[in-house]
Amino acid sequence: MTLFRVYLAAILLILAGYTLVVGANHGWNLLPIFFSDIAELSWHGQFNLDFMTFLGLSAIWVAWRHHFTAGGIVLGVVAFFGGMMFLAPYLLWASSQAGGDAKVLLLGDRRAT
Repeated sequence: MTLFRVYLAAILLILAGYTLVVGANHGWNLLPIFFSDIAELSWHGQFNLDFMTFLGLSAIWVAWRHHFTAGGIVLGVVAFFGGMMFLAPYLLWASSQAGGDAKVLLLGDRRAT
Protein backbone atom coordinates (compact mmCIF):
# COMPACT_ATOMS: atom_id res chain seq x y z
CA MET A 1 0.00 0.00 0.00
CA THR A 2 2.96 2.32 0.60
CA LEU A 3 4.04 2.23 -3.06
CA PHE A 4 0.45 2.92 -4.10
CA ARG A 5 0.38 6.00 -1.86
CA VAL A 6 3.74 7.21 -3.17
CA TYR A 7 2.41 6.77 -6.73
CA LEU A 8 -0.73 8.77 -5.90
CA ALA A 9 1.30 11.56 -4.30
CA ALA A 10 3.61 11.70 -7.33
CA ILE A 11 0.63 11.83 -9.71
CA LEU A 12 -0.91 14.64 -7.69
CA LEU A 13 2.28 16.73 -7.66
CA ILE A 14 3.08 16.18 -11.35
CA LEU A 15 -0.48 16.80 -12.50
CA ALA A 16 -0.90 19.89 -10.34
CA GLY A 17 2.30 21.39 -11.72
CA TYR A 18 1.38 20.52 -15.30
CA THR A 19 -2.13 21.93 -14.85
CA LEU A 20 -0.79 25.22 -13.48
CA VAL A 21 1.56 25.64 -16.45
CA VAL A 22 -1.15 24.79 -19.01
CA GLY A 23 -3.69 27.06 -17.30
CA ALA A 24 -1.20 29.93 -17.18
CA ASN A 25 -0.26 29.50 -20.84
CA HIS A 26 -3.65 28.68 -22.38
CA GLY A 27 -6.29 29.90 -19.92
CA TRP A 28 -8.69 28.04 -17.68
CA ASN A 29 -11.64 27.63 -20.04
CA LEU A 30 -11.26 23.90 -20.73
CA LEU A 31 -14.84 22.79 -21.42
CA PRO A 32 -15.40 24.46 -24.82
CA ILE A 33 -12.10 23.02 -26.08
CA PHE A 34 -12.86 19.61 -24.58
CA PHE A 35 -16.32 19.32 -26.16
CA SER A 36 -15.37 20.90 -29.50
CA ASP A 37 -12.69 18.21 -29.89
CA ILE A 38 -15.35 15.55 -29.31
CA ALA A 39 -17.67 17.22 -31.83
CA GLU A 40 -14.90 17.14 -34.49
CA LEU A 41 -14.78 13.33 -34.38
CA SER A 42 -10.97 13.50 -34.22
CA TRP A 43 -8.46 11.47 -32.24
CA HIS A 44 -8.37 14.28 -29.70
CA GLY A 45 -12.14 13.93 -29.40
CA GLN A 46 -11.91 10.15 -29.14
CA PHE A 47 -9.44 10.50 -26.29
CA ASN A 48 -11.63 13.09 -24.56
CA LEU A 49 -14.73 10.89 -24.87
CA ASP A 50 -12.81 7.88 -23.57
CA PHE A 51 -11.46 9.99 -20.69
CA MET A 52 -14.95 11.29 -19.90
CA THR A 53 -16.22 7.71 -19.55
CA PHE A 54 -13.42 7.06 -17.04
CA LEU A 55 -14.50 10.17 -15.15
CA GLY A 56 -18.07 8.85 -15.13
CA LEU A 57 -16.93 5.46 -13.85
CA SER A 58 -14.87 7.15 -11.15
CA ALA A 59 -17.85 9.28 -10.13
CA ILE A 60 -20.20 6.30 -9.95
CA TRP A 61 -17.67 4.28 -7.93
CA VAL A 62 -17.12 7.08 -5.40
CA ALA A 63 -20.87 7.65 -4.99
CA TRP A 64 -21.47 3.87 -4.74
CA ARG A 65 -18.68 3.48 -2.16
CA HIS A 66 -20.56 6.04 -0.06
CA HIS A 67 -23.88 4.20 -0.62
CA PHE A 68 -25.32 6.97 -2.82
CA THR A 69 -25.88 9.18 0.21
CA ALA A 70 -26.17 12.91 -0.40
CA GLY A 71 -22.52 13.32 0.53
CA GLY A 72 -21.55 10.41 -1.71
CA ILE A 73 -23.36 11.93 -4.67
CA VAL A 74 -21.64 15.27 -4.06
CA LEU A 75 -18.29 13.47 -3.93
CA GLY A 76 -19.20 11.68 -7.16
CA VAL A 77 -19.90 14.98 -8.91
CA VAL A 78 -16.58 16.34 -7.63
CA ALA A 79 -14.87 13.15 -8.86
CA PHE A 80 -16.37 13.62 -12.33
CA PHE A 81 -15.27 17.23 -12.68
CA GLY A 82 -12.08 16.97 -10.63
CA GLY A 83 -10.60 13.90 -12.27
CA MET A 84 -7.32 12.72 -10.85
CA MET A 85 -6.87 16.02 -9.01
CA PHE A 86 -9.74 14.77 -6.82
CA LEU A 87 -9.23 11.02 -7.06
CA ALA A 88 -5.56 10.95 -5.98
CA PRO A 89 -6.19 12.78 -2.67
CA TYR A 90 -9.42 10.82 -2.18
CA LEU A 91 -7.57 7.51 -2.60
CA LEU A 92 -4.78 8.70 -0.32
CA TRP A 93 -7.39 9.45 2.33
CA ALA A 94 -9.38 6.25 1.69
CA SER A 95 -6.26 4.07 1.76
CA SER A 96 -5.26 5.53 5.11
CA GLN A 97 -8.79 4.88 6.44
CA ALA A 98 -8.67 1.31 5.08
CA GLY A 99 -5.59 0.50 7.17
CA GLY A 100 -3.88 -1.27 4.28
CA ASP A 101 -6.85 -3.51 3.48
CA ALA A 102 -7.49 -3.36 -0.28
CA LYS A 103 -10.96 -4.85 0.15
CA VAL A 104 -11.98 -2.00 2.45
CA LEU A 105 -10.36 0.50 0.09
CA LEU A 106 -12.35 -0.73 -2.91
CA LEU A 107 -15.67 -1.57 -1.25
CA GLY A 108 -15.83 0.78 1.70
CA ASP A 109 -16.00 -0.25 5.35
CA ARG A 110 -19.63 -1.46 5.45
CA ARG A 111 -19.49 -3.61 2.31
CA ALA A 112 -16.08 -5.11 3.16
CA THR A 113 -17.31 -6.59 6.46
